[in-house]
Amino acid sequence: MKRKKIFQFKISLIGTNPLIWRRIQVPSNYSFWDLHVAIQDSMGWIDYHLHNFEMKDPSTNQKTEIGIPYEEDAMWGGRKILPDHKTKISKYFNEHNKKAIYEYDFGDSWRHNIHLEKILEANPNEIYPQCVAGKMACPPEDCGGIGGYYNLIEILSDSSNEEYEEMIEWLGEKYDYEQFDPKDVVFDDPKERFDFMNDE
Repeated sequence: MKRKKIFQFKISLIGTNPLIWRRIQVPSNYSFWDLHVAIQDSMGWIDYHLHNFEMKDPSTNQKTEIGIPYEEDAMWGGRKILPDHKTKISKYFNEHNKKAIYEYDFGDSWRHNIHLEKILEANPNEIYPQCVAGKMACPPEDCGGIGGYYNLIEILSDSSNEEYEEMIEWLGEKYDYEQFDPKDVVFDDPKERFDFMNDE
């Protein structure tokens, strides 16, 4: 009996230094929606905003966008958007087509490099998806993109800054931008997330 395949991805938040990144392992039969949920959960985003993927279609060599179409026709802004819940990652990612861009929150524009590092055989004793490594905490939601994030870090590093107390209150909890432990990652069921989003 053939074992199921697992895709190992490295997800890196573009523009961060030190790099904010995660290494996740997901089943190869995942849809792009399923991958989106795994990225959200491993990074620490809360899925408040729109998202999309951009990558080359290996069958045409053309750039393809995959996300949540506004219409069933998948037409938005003159560009065709393929529905992520109906599009399998195995149709696009392979050993010769390893890279994609994932953007979350078109206002703050959090852009992530996605790199398929390897294709593995599933371990029958393991449950997937898994986050196996990573560094640095995820930026807080709605903090203003990369520029706002580094402005926030600068304020938090100086308790005498006139905006310090305001930012502490805005965050509502302790925020340690250097802290990340893959063992703390909890993955939602992507189908339940999809049903919840579409019931709202």
